[in-house]
Amino acid sequence: MEAVLDWVVLVMRTIGSPGVGVATALETVFPPVPSELVLPLAGYTASQGHYGLWPAIAWATTGSLVGALTLYWLGAAWGLERICALADRIPLMHAEDVRRAVAWFGRNGRKAVFLGRLVPGVRSLVSIPAGVDRMPLATFCVYTTAGSLAWNAALILAGYELGAQWHLVEGYVGPAGNVIYVLLAVVVVVVAARRLRHRVTASVSGATRRSRPPHSRPPR
Repeated sequence: MEAVLDWVVLVMRTIGSPGVGVATALETVFPPVPSELVLPLAGYTASQGHYGLWPAIAWATTGSLVGALTLYWLGAAWGLERICALADRIPLMHAEDVRRAVAWFGRNGRKAVFLGRLVPGVRSLVSIPAGVDRMPLATFCVYTTAGSLAWNAALILAGYELGAQWHLVEGYVGPAGNVIYVLLAVVVVVVAARRLRHRVTASVSGATRRSRPPHSRPPR
C-alpha cells in the first residue's frame, strides 16, 4: 500500500495535476488503493504547491470519466447474452437474474449512474451495466461526470484542508464503505439462500411425484 501511494505521489509531483487524472483513471479500472486515499492525497499534494486545487479536481474528474468509459465499453462489448451465459454457469444464478438487473437499470439508469459514483465499492462497477444496457453515451457521460465531480471535489478539498492529516479522510469514508459492503453481502446471501431453498423444494417435489405409483384407470 505504501509503495503504491509513493508511486501516486511521484506521478502527481512529476507531471502535476494531470497526474491526478492518471491516478484516478487507474484507480477506477484497476483499484490498487481506494479513491478514499488517492483523492485526499491529491488534495494534500495540491496544498504543498505542486499544482492548483481546481486543476486537481478537474483532472481527477476527467480521469474518473476515462476509467468509467473503459468499463462502459467493456460491458457493451461483452454484451447481455454472453453475461447471461456466464451467469447460467455460476451456482445459484440464472440468466433471468441478470436480465432483471439490467431491466431495473434501464428504468433507473440515470439515478444509478449518478448515485453509484458516490458509493464506495460501487463507483466503478456501475459503469458495466450501463454499457450492457447501451445507455446513451452522452447521458452516461453527463451523469458520470456530475457524480464524479461531487465525489472528487469533496475528497480533494478535505485532503487540501487537512494537510498532513489527509489520511483521516479514509477513516471516515472507509467505515461507510464497509457498511455498504456488509449490506451487499447480506443481500447476496439472502438471494442465494432463497434460490437454494427453491431448488431444494423443486427437487423434493419432483422426487415425490416420481415415487408415486401411476393412477390406474377404471375398467371399461
